[in-house]
Amino acid sequence: MLEYSCTENLSLFTNDTLKTYFDTCKLIKGDFVIGGFFPLHYVAPKPQHSYSSKPQLTPCSGFDHRAFRWMMTMVFAVEEINRDSSLLPGVKLGYRIMDSCDHVHTSMQALFSLISHSKGVTAPTLPSCLTGSPVPAVIGLASSSPTRAVAHTLGPFNIPLKSHIRGLVQLVTFLDWLWVGTIGTTDDYSQYGIQAFSNQFRQQGGCVAFHLTIPKSPTAAQVQEMADRLQSSTAQVMVVFATEGQLLDLLLELAHRNVTGIQWVASEAWVTASLLTSPGFQPLLEGTLGFSFPGVRIPGLKEFLLNVRPSPEPGMEFVNMFWEELFDSHTVDNLMGLDDFDSEKPVCTGSDDLRYTDSSFTDVSQVRISYNVYKAVYAIAHALHDLLNCESAELKKGICEKQKSFTSRQLLDHLKTVNFTNQFGEKVYFDSNGEPVPLYDIINWQKDSKGEIRFIKVGSYDGSAPLGQQLQMEQSTIVWTKGQSQVPVSQCSAPCPSGSRQARRRREPHCCFDCLPCADGEISNQTGSTECTKCPEFYWSDKDKVKCIAGVEEFLSFFDTMGIILVILTLLGVVLTTIITTVFHRFRFTPIVKANNSEISFLLLLSLKLCFLCSLVFIGRPSAWTCRLRQAAFGISFVLCLSCLLVKTIVVLLAFQSNVPGSRALKLFGPSQQRTLILCTTAPQVCLCAGWLLGAPPFPFRNPTYQATTGKIVVECKEPWPPGFYLVLGYIGLLAFLCLLLAFLGRKLPDTFNEAKLITFSMLIFWAVWISFIPAHVSSPGKFTVAVEIFAILASSFGLLLCIFVPKCYIILLRPERNIKKGMTGKYPR
Repeated sequence: MLEYSCTENLSLFTNDTLKTYFDTCKLIKGDFVIGGFFPLHYVAPKPQHSYSSKPQLTPCSGFDHRAFRWMMTMVFAVEEINRDSSLLPGVKLGYRIMDSCDHVHTSMQALFSLISHSKGVTAPTLPSCLTGSPVPAVIGLASSSPTRAVAHTLGPFNIPLKSHIRGLVQLVTFLDWLWVGTIGTTDDYSQYGIQAFSNQFRQQGGCVAFHLTIPKSPTAAQVQEMADRLQSSTAQVMVVFATEGQLLDLLLELAHRNVTGIQWVASEAWVTASLLTSPGFQPLLEGTLGFSFPGVRIPGLKEFLLNVRPSPEPGMEFVNMFWEELFDSHTVDNLMGLDDFDSEKPVCTGSDDLRYTDSSFTDVSQVRISYNVYKAVYAIAHALHDLLNCESAELKKGICEKQKSFTSRQLLDHLKTVNFTNQFGEKVYFDSNGEPVPLYDIINWQKDSKGEIRFIKVGSYDGSAPLGQQLQMEQSTIVWTKGQSQVPVSQCSAPCPSGSRQARRRREPHCCFDCLPCADGEISNQTGSTECTKCPEFYWSDKDKVKCIAGVEEFLSFFDTMGIILVILTLLGVVLTTIITTVFHRFRFTPIVKANNSEISFLLLLSLKLCFLCSLVFIGRPSAWTCRLRQAAFGISFVLCLSCLLVKTIVVLLAFQSNVPGSRALKLFGPSQQRTLILCTTAPQVCLCAGWLLGAPPFPFRNPTYQATTGKIVVECKEPWPPGFYLVLGYIGLLAFLCLLLAFLGRKLPDTFNEAKLITFSMLIFWAVWISFIPAHVSSPGKFTVAVEIFAILASSFGLLLCIFVPKCYIILLRPERNIKKGMTGKYPR
């Protein structure tokens, strides 16, 4: 048996060697001969050259029944066209088919044998298999690496070559697999395929967890290392760009380890490979998903294949190889001594019936790559139809102009413009890049009732369809890895739930991240959000951080516990002031009331009552009028109160100074002068408040500053001119300081009833309250700011009321014996 040898350097062979080597081909002569490359063997041994002797012819191994079907489909298509009198009338197509061994260097050697004759090499240097008509076109290989090498070589010769196309990114991303591993080999098919896949996959947001490269001839240690790497990965989906022969060692190791649970995504090179459907691979590969070319049932093909028989005639070597492989026997070639053979094997008679064999060669229920080969032959035939003017020949009932000379470039130009509809209703044409329309079936590996793997169509991909409609899948019909009905999950990190965002981990792919909860005032209402969205102004995130809710307005309400307490204290102060006023009015003619200008005392009580009442303006929802009124009322009330205290302090000092002989101080500071002083000290505050309210009045404002911590919007009075408040407060402080200073000067007056001491003590309380008020006011959040100011007003008002008037009421009501003129001068009995 003669088999195809695998060597890298064609020039090392003599003419005799070439003849023996290239006689292994399939040939039929014709007016125009189509070349063909098919990977009839899937294991090509590595060439070993010493360059000191002629290289030995090392045969390829691993005969591929499926590739042999592809080859015979080309033969079937050529014979079918030759029988068709309408497509190429008067023209007979021939073919010259060679084995590529699914490897680059063997494909190149077969290529050189074809193009050397096409370029005019003399007949004596060529084997008989290659003599005849030139080869204007070549049907391409199944694997992309040999195809790429052959295409680059054919370029200068202008010989067209047809091959297959791929697509996987949409399939993977459609199933939400964004964390995958890739497996490939060192050839161009794998490298270019994985590079293109990875680039587009990353653009769609995916991440490649790792990449395994299978060496040409992997050692056992390398295979085990790859298996360890694959098992240790968190990626559950593996995208594989390789042929079944290249994957065999790795898959055998994984099957030996009983590895399951991996979802395999196959490139078209092995998605329908029967070699991997044996029972030993089923636990590992069940559920495999991938793209394949559309499958059809070609009428007459099965009968044609079943009639294939071995023969000793030249050009039948491939048929004989297939027959020997299928029936484990020897053909006539072996008996003629052309190759070593095992004498224990039976002699093949060719009478066996292929109908009863279980082989991928006879499985033509849904042929895919075979259909591509079939279409390629017809595409070339239609190009020749146009090139040889067969249309006009039909009109004249003649034949095509088969004597017409043309170049391969001219045939290529006509091939690019081919546009016809075949018998299956498919429109065959090429795009501007010379590529066929990308149309694929999505294949799923499923077990049938007999426990055998079947290739089931579960979807389709049409690259010419509008974006978003290209991929169509019936997920309910898919069986996933381990026979599961749920789509496997493959992710580095689980998608972040609503209410959180993804935080990428340093030095790791973007698919690996941590989930961080959204900050206060931000939400994310979708799973897998990369950013949290800030809520609109005056809105707040709920506790789950999934939706924005309107912020709750907060202000010191009359119905709050704090508001109720402050209102009670205010009313208590007003009631107490009213009671004291009533007592003073009832005993207005007594010495203790008359002693210090009762009119000033009543005015002071009135101002204290206003101080208590002005705190009510600070409670409740701020409005335009309350914002303007509250600070003005507070400022004027306290200035009036302090003005009265200032006058009373001066009167006390002058009263005791009048005991000095010749002193007329008290007479010069009579009631009219006292009223004038109160008016003069109060007027500046009135003018200041009026100017402040007219120029830059406070207004209601919804302050979201505290929303970040409380989720509430504080409704407060905003002061567009803050110096106004501080000027009002400063003027109050100035009067309080004068009162304290004058009262302090009178502290050594006779202590039988020293009002200066009482004023001094009350002013110390006043200063203590308002000095504490400033830091408390600044640091208190929200409504507590208002509460602090109300507390300061009430505390200082109570301090003045209790320190100045309660001792007098005590004497009036409980010690009336001291309420005499002598009591005021210290001359009453104790």
